[in-house]
Amino acid sequence: MGMALHVLTGAKYLNTMTNHSVCTIGFSAIMAVISFICSLPRTFSTLAKLATASAFFTFISVLLAAIFAGIEAHPTGYNPDPNSIIPLTGLHGGAPTVLAIPAKGTTFVAGMNAFLNISYTFIGQITIPSFMAEMKNPKDFPKALWCVTIAEVILFSLVGAVVYAYTGTNYNTSPAFGSLGNEVYKKVAFSFMIPTLIFLGVLYASVSARFVFFRIFEGTRHKGSHTVVGWASWAGILACTWVLAFIIAEVIPFFSDLLSLMSSLFDSFFGFIFWGTAYIRMRQDDYGPGFYHRRGIRGIGGLCFNLLIIAIGFFFLGAGTYASVQSIIDGYKQKQFGGAFSCSNNGL
Repeated sequence: MGMALHVLTGAKYLNTMTNHSVCTIGFSAIMAVISFICSLPRTFSTLAKLATASAFFTFISVLLAAIFAGIEAHPTGYNPDPNSIIPLTGLHGGAPTVLAIPAKGTTFVAGMNAFLNISYTFIGQITIPSFMAEMKNPKDFPKALWCVTIAEVILFSLVGAVVYAYTGTNYNTSPAFGSLGNEVYKKVAFSFMIPTLIFLGVLYASVSARFVFFRIFEGTRHKGSHTVVGWASWAGILACTWVLAFIIAEVIPFFSDLLSLMSSLFDSFFGFIFWGTAYIRMRQDDYGPGFYHRRGIRGIGGLCFNLLIIAIGFFFLGAGTYASVQSIIDGYKQKQFGGAFSCSNNGL
């Protein structure tokens, strides 16, 4: 589903840049093919160069989005009449409405979807085991994780706050580039995301394909050698994943709800349940089944805290998935987006 999100976002980008010059299905197919080709390297050492470019251009892109939001006269769709309805968001017009807490009448589905969209930005642990496996010194990984986490929390929190301050609840879109009223600003800021649009989809494809590939060829020479069977199988597995991603992107052709669905299904486990369970298993291995008694208050406190993390994960898995699916159903009923495999324009 992570790959599908990037197929969908790539189609959004191409539609935005070309003013919908081609059917959206065609743009999605183009993005899937490009991503498939970039996924072919079998080691992360090759992807590391693309990752560096991705990180740099993402920083430039979100920085430009924040700057442009601050210097332009009005966000997209601006209407000074507070009684008007903004087509882009379905909310009342007037000056941008900035709230510290959700507005009165906000539904559980809307609130949960908003949280899931935010949590997706900060939870990337699904890829950690694969990264660690290819490091020369896996013990150095915590240092890199600390640096990346601190940087992303600061960057995305500041940029999100600045963009929201200038666009408000009534003009804010997902992705936020769509909130920029100036077409040049929007296209320039969005264009710097090209490496990331490709790289993150490629990363998810590589991690997913490795799980399948390693289990099929475990203990054989095809796993680590350049053989025709090995490369053909690797390409075949990747092709299957990208075809599936293309289908998902066409069946769920809406950015925000697809993001929420991914977050509820996967981030609930890899962001909460997995780590709480891992803590308990590791302490049991180190101190035995009754580790929380042997370690005193630290053991009891650690156990309670991690059980809470696991419970939160299951809540997001259950309630979050319900909210995501319900939002998709509501969107189809209200005709907020085109149907599955639609040629309609999904540009910003």
